[in-house]
Amino acid sequence: MNVTELRPGNYFIDEGNLYQVLDILLNKTAMRKMVAKVKAKNMRSGAIIELARNSGYDVEKAVLSKKKMVYLYDSGDALVFMDNNTYDQIEIQKSRLEWEMNFLISNAEIDILFYEDEILGITLPSSVALKIIDCEPAVRGDTVNKAMKFATVETGFKLKVPLFIDNGETILVRTDTGDYDGRA
Repeated sequence: MNVTELRPGNYFIDEGNLYQVLDILLNKTAMRKMVAKVKAKNMRSGAIIELARNSGYDVEKAVLSKKKMVYLYDSGDALVFMDNNTYDQIEIQKSRLEWEMNFLISNAEIDILFYEDEILGITLPSSVALKIIDCEPAVRGDTVNKAMKFATVETGFKLKVPLFIDNGETILVRTDTGDYDGRA
């Protein structure tokens, strides 16, 4: 497919690398061919780069698949996931899932992203319900702005929550920013 046909969210292969389009800007001047400036994420390394290609440049469209799997446990250097239908288990290295580990609890059903037989990573839901295990006591007085305090959830992740949240409560946490999103 032509590079000018790419849209945000598309996956493509260029020079042997697999990318996801984050943003694209098409620039056409009177004396020059159209140039496509593509902001893309390398799906294997996680690096975000900008590519500039002329309008006649072709890239290979890539089709990725998702498979629902259940997170089982941490095996030390990897996380183990299982397919509930076939009971097949796969391991993904912890180094590739550093941010996602903050929101994974046992038996959570998530999507694993595949390109052919290669595991690229996991896709988390927009928010997850996590139980608070440690929470600072509420201090009244600092209420000029939204009063917040630090809390630790069952995965060990620390975030700011409103003063009315206590130990043992279950809250919703956004997986993209790690912010408090409400009570569960």
